[in-house]
Amino acid sequence: MSFPAVNGLDAGHEGDKSITEPVTEDSADSAQHHVKEEEVEESGDCVATLHNGTFSAEPEFSLSICGDEPMVKRKKGPAPKMLGNEVCSVCGDKASGFHYNVLSCEGCKGFFRRSVIKSAQYTCKNSGKCEMDMYMRRKCQECRLRKCREAGMREHCVLSEEQIRNKKQKKREDDMAQTLVVTAEDSPVAVDIARLTVEQEEMIQQLVAAQQQCNKRSFSDQPKVTPWPQSNDPHNRETRQQRFAHFTELAIISVQEIVDFAKQIPGFLDLSREDQIALLKASTIEIMLLETARRYNHETECITFLKDFTYSKDDFARAGLQVEFINPIFEFSKGMRKLQLDDAEYALLIAINIFSADRPNVQDHALVERLQQPYVEALHSYLRIKRPKDHLMFPRMLMKLVSLRTLSSVHSEQVFALRLQDKKLPPLLSEIWDVHE
Repeated sequence: MSFPAVNGLDAGHEGDKSITEPVTEDSADSAQHHVKEEEVEESGDCVATLHNGTFSAEPEFSLSICGDEPMVKRKKGPAPKMLGNEVCSVCGDKASGFHYNVLSCEGCKGFFRRSVIKSAQYTCKNSGKCEMDMYMRRKCQECRLRKCREAGMREHCVLSEEQIRNKKQKKREDDMAQTLVVTAEDSPVAVDIARLTVEQEEMIQQLVAAQQQCNKRSFSDQPKVTPWPQSNDPHNRETRQQRFAHFTELAIISVQEIVDFAKQIPGFLDLSREDQIALLKASTIEIMLLETARRYNHETECITFLKDFTYSKDDFARAGLQVEFINPIFEFSKGMRKLQLDDAEYALLIAINIFSADRPNVQDHALVERLQQPYVEALHSYLRIKRPKDHLMFPRMLMKLVSLRTLSSVHSEQVFALRLQDKKLPPLLSEIWDVHE
């Protein structure tokens, strides 16, 4: 499957992998020597950097111990220093720190977290009279959970997976905002009087005109889309298939629009065909999400495509998408709506997103960075003219590109879920999203 000139593509992102071992399994050895996989979080966070005028959001993989949420009863401030000989208040093993308000080991911390998240129910064979120690903690889960609570562990200190993601995302964005503000203030652009060069003005006009032209072309494809079924019967197989076909056809139109726009971005066709494909495959879903946010109506909480097709969260669900993917889309759209970006700002942000040298399979990283730099500088200058008092708008917009990396991972999980439901994607979308049947 291929497009003229640039064509068929794919975004081979791997989604975050969650560890879902049964609650009945427990850490067998002391936390002093072992930390089991289910007791740590593996995060694929993106770290944003602004270097020499180019922007990138690179995945940073790290292992961080779960459960370091704020304590409830201890006074605010850093946790007391560990002397090295503290023992777990639950089982007597070597303690690793304060978890969920209690000095405990990694094993009991992980056990308590899993039990709370899964609302686990255990049964003791000894009528709830087991003495808890390092041996019995593996034998009786009911008494171990009871001892956790008696020691003072608080269930409301345990964050859900979604809360953890939101908390990490918020911290990442706050850190990045500070970094970008400092970088922007130190850059030569910030020192000069805010103005656009003739070249920048022409470049922005060309981008906006290209987007408008591509949008008009998409509108002409509207009659070809499978009609949205009027029946609301959730058990009607034909109705479900029609909704899914309707959404996939809209996605194909969106992909074609993105490819057409990319070919009109100054510098894009200077890249090798391989790098053009690599950049488009990786960025297409992110640009689709940007365009989705652009069409979000905060009053109706709906998204409109091709002028006449309007959808709520329920419509997305009826088309077969998961809540885990739908909710982040609408939350991202709400956040973008608050920025109130104009056509020029959207066009520049999309161009910056396309020219991301850290994408998989990109060969000429230096050229991609050089091509991205003028768009970053133009966006910075444009914002200083249009929003002279809002010094945080520039980092806010670049932070949205980091959020898109996270959404892209969630999207790959959604594509995998569709495959499990035997919902076959059209060849073009399969190629773009690296779905191999």
